[in-house]
Amino acid sequence: MNLSKLALAAAGAFALASAASLVATPAHAWGKTGHRITGKIATHYLTDDARAAIADLLGPESLAEASTYADEMRSNPDKFWQETANPFHYVTLQQPHDYHADDCPPEGDAFSALEDFTATLTSDSASRQEKQLALRFIVHIIGDLHQPLHVGSAALNDRGGNDVKVVFFGEQSNLHRVWDSGLVDHQQLSYSEFSHWLQRRITAEQANTWATPDPYTWIRESSKLRDEVYPQTDEPYLGWDYVYNYTPIMKQRLQQGGVRIAAYLNDVFAKAASNEG
Repeated sequence: MNLSKLALAAAGAFALASAASLVATPAHAWGKTGHRITGKIATHYLTDDARAAIADLLGPESLAEASTYADEMRSNPDKFWQETANPFHYVTLQQPHDYHADDCPPEGDAFSALEDFTATLTSDSASRQEKQLALRFIVHIIGDLHQPLHVGSAALNDRGGNDVKVVFFGEQSNLHRVWDSGLVDHQQLSYSEFSHWLQRRITAEQANTWATPDPYTWIRESSKLRDEVYPQTDEPYLGWDYVYNYTPIMKQRLQQGGVRIAAYLNDVFAKAASNEG
């Protein structure tokens, strides 16, 4: 399905969303800093062909810049942004850890959107503007799927931790927001500083091991981590102990998200070049 058809179909189906599909309705995965980190890290692992194809589409716009576009456009009054695109940032699993076709609601989710935007990106009939949007969404969605609470659980029924109210260093918050931005912003680093620190610590062996373009793998990893990141007590205060315990997980998911953005785009553009040949 191309982008224009996707927008029309999803808009018509939006009202049919089931209760299960609304379990995880997050705001902004990783926040701007986290998404830019994954985009910046990805640039280190692109093939020459992928790098050239991206530059041809985006010009001077970097993957770090492109990574936040899908969130920055959320206030656009167009129906695509206000209705159709809302579910494209998360998945909700009926089973504990594996994504299945029947997990996808009528209006779509991050997994189905990734497939559709990939088809648009490699389509001979899609316009340049449609391909630019598709590429920006692909970078964003892959980052989203590496945030553990963007892989929601129908059984937990807490909207990806949005309903889990906490106090993070004295400020009212919720668990989802802590993972979107709280842990990342607590480092008090710019995205360029943070991405530099994280990327230089990725070993060649890790980069090779992590470089899977398979979204089923990313989702399975996030779902298992999701079950680990909930506070172990009913105490709503999250402070230094929580930061100490979960910052290493946050850092690794940002590193893996960056490596996987590159792996996915390398695979997509390699297949597209092969089909052209």
